Amino acid sequence: MSRKTLPPLNWLRTFEVSARSLNFTRAAQELNLTQGAVSQQIRLLESHLGVDLFKRLPRGLSLTEEGQSYLPVVQDSVSRLAAATSELFSKEDRSLVKIRGSLSFLTLWLAPKLNDFKVMHPNIDLRYLSNLWVRDMGDEDELEIRWGNGHWPGLLSQRLTWDTLFPVCSPSLIEKQPIESIADLAEHTLLHVMGYEEGWGYWLSMVNEVSVDPSQGMQLDTLLAAIKMAEVGLGVGLARSSMVEDALADGRLVELFDQRVPASESFYLVCRSGVKLSHEASVFFDWLGNQARPY
Repeated sequence: MSRKTLPPLNWLRTFEVSARSLNFTRAAQELNLTQGAVSQQIRLLESHLGVDLFKRLPRGLSLTEEGQSYLPVVQDSVSRLAAATSELFSKEDRSLVKIRGSLSFLTLWLAPKLNDFKVMHPNIDLRYLSNLWVRDMGDEDELEIRWGNGHWPGLLSQRLTWDTLFPVCSPSLIEKQPIESIADLAEHTLLHVMGYEEGWGYWLSMVNEVSVDPSQGMQLDTLLAAIKMAEVGLGVGLARSSMVEDALADGRLVELFDQRVPASESFYLVCRSGVKLSHEASVFFDWLGNQARPY
């Protein structure tokens, strides 16, 4: 069975307006075309599809069965295209700041604070694109959130978090199998986050624990995934203090031991050195810097 090619979009737009008004003259007024041009585009569309979409009546138009079936499809497509065009490209006194960064940072740290920014700056829209690993900043990326030591060639950085590392798990996990000492971790699944230099091996060495195998457990690609797995009782996560404040406060997670280890790596807000930020990006840069505080 042969497939019909997509008709030109202007023909579909003309069909949608004509079908809505059931009058070629009124459709021509809305489209800023002549009545003849509207009639011609409808004829071309019908010829392309191989069916009549309208019944030409002595006093107006009506849709054929094919036209009635086609109309909601065309209307949905036109409205989606219009909405996407407006959302992505319409200025209308609004400004867009593009940020690329960690999904974990967005979900666990930044999202709860963003409402305050929107209240203060209602005409600045944010576009946050998540990425897992450090890469070179693209030309369109004015700002980026990175995890590391704060030193990247060609970039300026501002520290956002001061983290300590400590084990956490769900209350239900320790109800089933109590964890009374660090050595008890050997009987539980350790949740590892790939890409972090300071993981379970680092924490265990810093607290002088040698009876727990730091390599056993489950490997995950984001801190967000590890925290969520810990919350549902599937293992013990190594928390970064800035990322679990809410989960500890509302009881979704519990801290297992009173042995926090300072992390040398942190989240940073970075931008390209020597490249002037837009006014809106500068506003967001300053606001985000003011949210940062030692934990």
